[in-house]
Amino acid sequence: MYSLDETLQQRLRERARLAGMDEEAMLASLLNEALSKESQGHSLYISAPVNALVEGLYREDTTIADILQQGDFGIGTFNDLDGEMVVCDGVVYQLRADGQAYAVSPDTRTPFACVTFFTPYSEEEIQGPLDYPELLALFDRMLPSHNMLYAIRVTGEFDYVRTRSVPRQEAYRPLVEVAREQPEFEFAQVKGTLVGFWTPQFMESVAVPGYHLHFITADKQHGGHLLNCRPRRVRIAIQHIPQLQLGLPMTLDYLTADLTRDTHDDLQEAEH
Repeated sequence: MYSLDETLQQRLRERARLAGMDEEAMLASLLNEALSKESQGHSLYISAPVNALVEGLYREDTTIADILQQGDFGIGTFNDLDGEMVVCDGVVYQLRADGQAYAVSPDTRTPFACVTFFTPYSEEEIQGPLDYPELLALFDRMLPSHNMLYAIRVTGEFDYVRTRSVPRQEAYRPLVEVAREQPEFEFAQVKGTLVGFWTPQFMESVAVPGYHLHFITADKQHGGHLLNCRPRRVRIAIQHIPQLQLGLPMTLDYLTADLTRDTHDDLQEAEH
């Protein structure tokens, strides 16, 4: 039989007291929570199929509180397509069309988000400048198989970053039309973090295929959907994700939408 050291026992007693539980029940609760997070950390949660977003379904009932139950790392957007989402270290940032980052309340809603509990299996430090194609080629070499899902975080110094963020929209306007009017932002000699995923091509009706990355500056004040970058000194961390959880919204718009159209070309134009 193992026993807790005195410091852990004191912390357990205090947590139990605050929760109005006995120590044994609190210990069981904490263990269940830890095991739940461990299993969730090996899956990617997508709140709705991306083809619904491409067709202009910009409002769903999934809240940010719901999203944070599923992961502490990821990307997405907000209802009415009101900016880009970055989830980093369990904090959600809204990067609006002015290029600024804003705080997000738990009851804010999203029509599309991808999150996981980030636990990288591989990290690599890069010393020296890379252009964007070279960075993507490096990612390719770090991925064991392109038929799996991966979470990717790149943190450090960038010589150049170009992003965009779409302005708030009314529902039903196709995403490809909105993207043609997107404001773009450029940053030089900036520190920050890229957050995103690799998704196999065969999953393009569920999530954006290929590399889908968002950027946020180190001071958490600016960013957006990544269009181009030139990293200089960065740490690349990659997590293999063998499981997928997909939410299917229960809104009337989603239940009555025709999602049979091939949206490949629209999605490629909108994202790149």
